Amino acid sequence: MVHLDYRDARPIYTQIFDGIREQIVNGVLSPGERLTSVRELAGDLAINPNTIQRAYRQLESQGWITTVPGKGCFVCGDTDVQDRERQRWYGAFDEASDALVNLGVTKESLMARLAGGGTTHA
Repeated sequence: MVHLDYRDARPIYTQIFDGIREQIVNGVLSPGERLTSVRELAGDLAINPNTIQRAYRQLESQGWITTVPGKGCFVCGDTDVQDRERQRWYGAFDEASDALVNLGVTKESLMARLAGGGTTHA
């Protein structure tokens, strides 16, 4: 089940999208597994079904799920889910490291941070 945080700055549909995507990546939802219906999830979360539908559309457009008319939404059987997620994080890393270099952080400092596991705050 997806948990919502109403104090989170992200829109509800984004929280649902992120929650389901995380469940797929972590293996909680398996390839071919049927997702909870839009109406049922909307009832469980006490939110508008259009919000669930928006999250499901976004998941489908990014290849995480597929819709079978009259049957429901299912987790895609792709074996490259982790590769896709890895590429997403590489892109975020590239953006962040470029921004830090533009702010004057040296490449050596970034390398030292990586070598230390990325937990040192400068």
